[in-house]
Amino acid sequence: MTITAQPETDRPDPSVIAAQNDAFRKLVCFGVPPAQAIQGRMHVTRSIMEAGDGFMAEAVKATGMFETFEPENDPEGWHDFGAVEIRGETVFWKIDLYEAGSDFRYGAETPDNPATTMRALTIMLARDW
Repeated sequence: MTITAQPETDRPDPSVIAAQNDAFRKLVCFGVPPAQAIQGRMHVTRSIMEAGDGFMAEAVKATGMFETFEPENDPEGWHDFGAVEIRGETVFWKIDLYEAGSDFRYGAETPDNPATTMRALTIMLARDW
């Protein structure tokens, strides 16, 4: 008897999640409404807020404009992480996907479904990681 592995058909499509994450970043960073509703929040760390002199605005803008996705920084193809340089400081941003209604406690069961997924975008200084 030969047993062959069945392909996973219930895995979410990375390109769908990437498109939703990109749309979410444009929404929270620039106020550009996406084609379909995407739920979530943006958080910036205290060090970003305390950097002063428009640093936070630059970090948010650079996060929204980021498009340099490579296998090294995006191995799953979800467009959920990036690093940018601002005034000689490395700034990381990360999108985490949670189950809607779980108060950001549980990972999204269907991360490609914007009706059941809540996104959290965090922008931080790399040295705070």
